[in-house]
Amino acid sequence: MRSDANDPLTGVNPRQGAHAPVAGVGAAIIEAAMDAIITVDGSRRIVAFNSAAERVFGWSREEALGAPLSLFIPERFRDAHERHISEFGHTGVSSSSRRMAAARVVAGLRRNGEEFPLEASISRVAEGGEQYFTVILRDVTERVRSDEALKRSREELREFAVATNTVREHEKSRIARELHDELGQSLTALKIDLAWIRERLKSDREASVKLAAMQGLLDSTVAATRRISSDLRPLMLDDLGLVAACEWLVQSFRTRTGIACAFDTAGDLDLADPHATVIFRVLQESLTNVARHAKASRVEIQVARADGRITLSVTDNGVGFDPDGDAQPKSYGLVGMRERAYLLGGTASIQSSPGKGTAVRLELWEPEAAR
Repeated sequence: MRSDANDPLTGVNPRQGAHAPVAGVGAAIIEAAMDAIITVDGSRRIVAFNSAAERVFGWSREEALGAPLSLFIPERFRDAHERHISEFGHTGVSSSSRRMAAARVVAGLRRNGEEFPLEASISRVAEGGEQYFTVILRDVTERVRSDEALKRSREELREFAVATNTVREHEKSRIARELHDELGQSLTALKIDLAWIRERLKSDREASVKLAAMQGLLDSTVAATRRISSDLRPLMLDDLGLVAACEWLVQSFRTRTGIACAFDTAGDLDLADPHATVIFRVLQESLTNVARHAKASRVEIQVARADGRITLSVTDNGVGFDPDGDAQPKSYGLVGMRERAYLLGGTASIQSSPGKGTAVRLELWEPEAAR
């Protein structure tokens, strides 16, 4: 498998060595390179093979010279690689270079049959009427392993965060139900008893005044308990589902702020946790931001499910803001939206500009079980 052709980059005959000082310098540089360097002729036979290539592929220079380049490529990739080189060879340029598979790694084949990832760049020169292709190869096995380990670690962290968030929501649901069922019922019983006492002591003016104040305090306590319970987690999200909970949230927003609010749904929105909770919480945070900052007169909301995706959009006609401006010290709600979306592999985007309102869009993939 030996070859008598000179390496077009160095002028070195692999059997005779360098024929000029400059060629010798070029050969020394290539030989000292940490990346594997292989040169092939027009028939894809190897005419140059440096020491790094020997280490990477496990073949000696004597064995590699004259061998086909396909020897170092997994069989399933050989046709595609040949087409790539052929297309590169017909560019019509006498000397050119190109990064191969710049957006991804390609596969090489070691002597022992092991496949491994590598990055490659290719250059072409024409000499003596023949084309030569030189490929510079970098073994990126360790980098790919590190990337895969980092990806697994991130996925594990995301799964842990989803589980933690689910546990937190369940705990909120438990506390909200206890506030509603136990404390709420106890306060209601106290109101009934207080009304009974007021009726029997209405002739006592001083006692009536005191009992009226107690009645007012008790009423405000009942209202605060209901509000805290709903803020923790509205029970209707568990009992009646996502659409009913969103309708309640929108109606509560209208009543509290006086802002006109249109709510529309599309598709089957019978969703379970954690998707239902994420959509509800992002809508809740979006409406809170509108009430606090937007100075809007109208809000349009749509929740839709189609083509394997679930989307939530909240658009207002308020004052807007510059998303690329100075970081807002109290923009944790926006960060929370993106974090909730990320935990489910989705996205949350915010579009706004001064004087042109704000649009929040949440996009999630539907649950695996429903696909």
